[in-house]
Amino acid sequence: MSDSSRRVLIILGHPNKQSYCAALAQAYKEGALQAGAEVRELVLNDLSFSLNLWHGSERIRELEADVLRAQELITWAQHLVFVYPTWWGTMPALLKGFIDRVFIAGFSFRYRENSLWWDRLLTGRSARLIVTMDAPPWFYRLIYGRPGHQAMKRATLEFCGVKPVRVSSFGSVKRSTLQKRQTWLARARQCGQRLT
Repeated sequence: MSDSSRRVLIILGHPNKQSYCAALAQAYKEGALQAGAEVRELVLNDLSFSLNLWHGSERIRELEADVLRAQELITWAQHLVFVYPTWWGTMPALLKGFIDRVFIAGFSFRYRENSLWWDRLLTGRSARLIVTMDAPPWFYRLIYGRPGHQAMKRATLEFCGVKPVRVSSFGSVKRSTLQKRQTWLARARQCGQRLT
C-alpha cells in the first residue's frame, strides 16, 4: 500500500484534552492528512474503561466496549502515533492503564506453549512516539537512560511486533518559549507529512 493511502491512528495519552500534547497530536494529524493518509483518533480521556488489570494476565476481565473499539482501531491501523507527556520518568497512568487493558495476550502477542518465546501479533505496523517532558531530552537520555521511551518502544510496541518505532522528544516544555513550541509543532506536522 502506498504512503498516501496509509491508515494512521493517533492516540492522545495526556489526560488534559487542552494540553500542549493535544496541539502536537493535531499538528501531526494535519500533516498526515496533507500527505493523503486516512486518520483516526483515540483520545484516551474520552474513553470509559477501568485502568486496572485486576488479575494480571492470569484471568482477563470482560473487555469494555471502548477497549474493544481501541483494539479494532489498532488492528485497522498501519501506523500508530502515541502523543503523551513524561511524568516521573515514564508515561501517565491513563496511558499505562490503556496499554495494560488493550495490549493483552491473544491480541497483541501470544506466548508459545512450553517456550520462552512468543508470537508478535501486531507485526506489519510502525509507530511514532511524540513525547513531551520538563527535563531537557539530553538530560533524560544521559541521566535516566530514557526509561519511558524504552518501556514504550522496546518492552511494549516492539515486543508486539511494531517496527520501526521512532521517537520525538520535546523539552523542556516548562522553560520553552512560544517560538520553541511553534517549532516543535512544525516538527510534529513534518512527521505527519512524512507519515513516520
